[in-house]
Amino acid sequence: MKTGIFISGTGSNMEAVIKNFQKGSIPGVSEISFVLSDKKSAPGIEKAQKLGIHTIVLPKMKEESREEYEIRLFEAVRPFDTGLIVLAGFMKIIGSTFLSRYKGKIINIHPSLLPSFKGVDAQTQAFDYGVKISGCTVHFVDETLDGGPVILQKAVERYDSDTADDLKHRILEQEHRLLSEAVSIVAQGKYTIKGRLVLLERR
Repeated sequence: MKTGIFISGTGSNMEAVIKNFQKGSIPGVSEISFVLSDKKSAPGIEKAQKLGIHTIVLPKMKEESREEYEIRLFEAVRPFDTGLIVLAGFMKIIGSTFLSRYKGKIINIHPSLLPSFKGVDAQTQAFDYGVKISGCTVHFVDETLDGGPVILQKAVERYDSDTADDLKHRILEQEHRLLSEAVSIVAQGKYTIKGRLVLLERR
């Protein structure tokens, strides 16, 4: 399955997925077609270029509505005919205009055990709350904030000696593993959805 990746920042999850694909360790993915960023300054764009991936930079213009931006977004990626879009640190909320064109074909990585700590800076939210267990989640994207059906989750223990950065770093290590695994599951179609539950084929 052809796959595209959306980013907004450093692109460390994107980089992990691309490197795993290039090593042949993401069954089901035939091509990483592009990396798209909504920010010109995103360091991940340079990383993708160095890895030989086509890049697209598409900022939202000030006068644009979200619907207008999402139409441009769709027109930018439509020629690649991707079957899966991976949000790997893409900081814009995607609405119905774009989602309707890729229903069930967009997944996102989030640095908490959803449904806890949705939104931005979830690791710090969890740390400040005093959780003993945090983690990360890969889920399908729908019109709710970090609310689509969960594909995979990985728990990460918080140690008493941890700083917020310590916890964030260990969660990120698991994100790098979990996202590639989820991409492979979805690309191979090794799942069914029953209500909100994503049932995975035996791995």
